[in-house]
Amino acid sequence: RKMTSRPVVSVYSHDSASEVKDSVPTPAVFSVPIRNDIVEFVHANMAKNRRQAHGVFHKAGMQHSAESWGTGRAVARIPRISGSGTHRSGQGAFGNMCRKGRMFAPLKVYRRWHRKINQNQRRHAVASALAASAVTPLVMARGHRVQNVPELPLVVDSLNIETTKQFLTTLKRFGVTQELRRIRESKKTRSGKGKLRGTRYTMRKGPLVIYGEENNNVKNAARNLPGIETCSVHRLNLLQLAPGGHLGRFIIWTKDAFSQLPAIFGNSRRVGEEKGGYHVQRQLMSCADLAKIINSDSVQSKLRGVQSHVRVHDKRKANPLHNKSMMQKLNPFDAKRRAAADALQKERNSKRAAKIKANRKDKKYKAGRADAKNKLRTILSNQS
Repeated sequence: RKMTSRPVVSVYSHDSASEVKDSVPTPAVFSVPIRNDIVEFVHANMAKNRRQAHGVFHKAGMQHSAESWGTGRAVARIPRISGSGTHRSGQGAFGNMCRKGRMFAPLKVYRRWHRKINQNQRRHAVASALAASAVTPLVMARGHRVQNVPELPLVVDSLNIETTKQFLTTLKRFGVTQELRRIRESKKTRSGKGKLRGTRYTMRKGPLVIYGEENNNVKNAARNLPGIETCSVHRLNLLQLAPGGHLGRFIIWTKDAFSQLPAIFGNSRRVGEEKGGYHVQRQLMSCADLAKIINSDSVQSKLRGVQSHVRVHDKRKANPLHNKSMMQKLNPFDAKRRAAADALQKERNSKRAAKIKANRKDKKYKAGRADAKNKLRTILSNQS
């Protein structure tokens, strides 16, 4: 995280993006580990705390005069509408698979809608989200257009502006024009039934302006701009710092708000004034380049050599009765034995061929063959 390791951060004048008026030390909260797992967990539980309880009528689907027919009638044991003389009688009732039946596991208003989250977990998540907002690749990966922004984190000396027009002009000086265009063009009609529930349109999140006590007017100047949100530095909210549980929100700071972060969060040795007893997490590794550490001479000199494993036996068990190479290992004489057997078989074949050739020249042999053919012809003629 090169963006978080700088000792100071530039403070730009609100009149010109090229004029650096001052510099402030980088707060320790920007050097904490970026814990995506904590942020996702805390955000998922915090987002549940704005839900309103809702449920279905407790008698819905259960107001029929129905009773099961029991066993022995070759039908399911689901309760059935009583009576006769109508199509409705005998139809299944009550079950979630039945027409006009209740739903499965009906929603109750006494369900556990909200969640409690540990205070330290919430604080760790906010600190991680702030640290991620200073890492340019994470901010760009979230979709923000910050190619023309002079620096991250972006700190402006003052945004205590009265009108929205002046505030918009100030933002455009710092290269936020593409970001604002992206937000305006992202407004779409929500798909599904959500259009009927007060949230008809969807829109991407834009910059988050964090201000201090000296810039209270900015919240009025920015409230009518689409996608732009404001937040007090004393009321940092994870739902705004990491919308959807995704790190890397584009944040614009005022100087007074940025200067109060060390007092709010403290560092790994000193607790924050507003968060009693809380220590920010610190890096477990001073150098995050793990490959460089492993390949260094100091580590490689202490490692043992590469072990080579000698295979004592074959991976595959072979049957020596079918595998010649395995039989040769077990019986070195097997090659000579097979050669002798082949020679003997070849000798037998040659003797047999010579005997057959001699018999064909014999007159008795020819006469016997002729008699056999005549008998075969007689048998076949009698059968036909």
